[in-house]
Order: sequence, then structure tokens, then C-alpha cells
Amino acid sequence: MTQESGTDKREWSRPLPETLARPTYWPAMLALGMTLALLGPVTSMAITVVGAGLAVTALVGWIGELVR
Repeated sequence: MTQESGTDKREWSRPLPETLARPTYWPAMLALGMTLALLGPVTSMAITVVGAGLAVTALVGWIGELVR
């Protein structure tokens, strides 16, 4: 009886451990900021300014966390 290629356990190797990024709120804050920024022209330009500020802050925070 022959074995198919790849089924022999001697050919297996241990997988490298995966490293996942820490959970963060920055993506949710960016989504909220973009939503407010795009909702602003329909309602009030003040909402656009607040949303854009929140989006920029979230983007800077998220990139800063990834760089570290």
C-alpha cells in the first residue's frame, strides 16, 4: 500500500506561531468619524467638522499604534 505525497508525518513541520494585533477601538472610531463627516453636509457643517476631526484623530492613533 502506497501513501500519497504529503500524508507522511515525517514530511510535516511545526507551524510558526501567529501573532495577532492587539484589539483596539481605533477602527470603530474611524468609522464613526467618517459617518459623521459624510452625514454633516445633509444636516449641519458642524457635524462634518466634528466627524472629520474624529476621523483624523482615529487615523493618527491607529497608525501610531501600528508603528509601535
